[in-house]
Amino acid sequence: MKKFFASMLAAVMMMALLGGAALANDGEGWVRILHASPDAPAVDVYVNGEPVVEGAEFKAYTEYMALPAGEHEVEIFPAGETDTAVISAALTVESGKYYTASAINLLESLELNVTEDDLSISDGMTKVRAGHFSPDAPTVDVGLVGGDAVFSGASFPGVTDFAELEAGTYDLEVRTPEGDQVLDLSGTALEEGMAYSVYAVNTLDSIEALVLTAPASGSMPSEMPETGMGGMANESTSILPYVAVAALLGGAAVLLAVRRRAHN
Repeated sequence: MKKFFASMLAAVMMMALLGGAALANDGEGWVRILHASPDAPAVDVYVNGEPVVEGAEFKAYTEYMALPAGEHEVEIFPAGETDTAVISAALTVESGKYYTASAINLLESLELNVTEDDLSISDGMTKVRAGHFSPDAPTVDVGLVGGDAVFSGASFPGVTDFAELEAGTYDLEVRTPEGDQVLDLSGTALEEGMAYSVYAVNTLDSIEALVLTAPASGSMPSEMPETGMGGMANESTSILPYVAVAALLGGAAVLLAVRRRAHN
């Protein structure tokens, strides 16, 4: 009964959101929200004055949620509080497009990072991108084991474009700009028709990888997720077992990306 009530309440809030914002615009876009601030408390997220997420802790994220095309006000509060927003920002949504809105940086310097997510994927292909959300980690390069860099000079708070690759198994390494290997991540499997966003999160001494996945555009869920006002994703099913692992070695932090190794 509690789960049913939460689902109904989420649906009511989203109907209010859809009916009360950007009525002059046609169409809708899709937005997911990620809590990527390592020292920030659990938060509630409001869009246009309506709650869409409650009690989201560090590394929690939502599934994609529909919003009308147009400009929206996003406010993030410490969980259970509505007096002073720790983030207040405008979010512009275009019809038919997908976005990830991430709360990043340390608590004293919180900001909203918004990226457009191109989820168009060709038949037989997969997509991957990397995001550097570790606020005190240095710049790194990512490339094929023993080969050229796929992403060079990745630094906070950058997010790369998606790279479309053939689905399959990849060998990759994370290395310093000087070419010293930090981590060998051979044998990573990527599925056809899926888009992978690999985020380096947490602080330098505890850096780790968070992997968000999404199917090709047109495959959005048909109902609201079951947990939370806006539906926080279930990590046991929504985060793949680390297809990439961030590590600290020799004083360098690592950020992950992928590129397929040419097989003989």
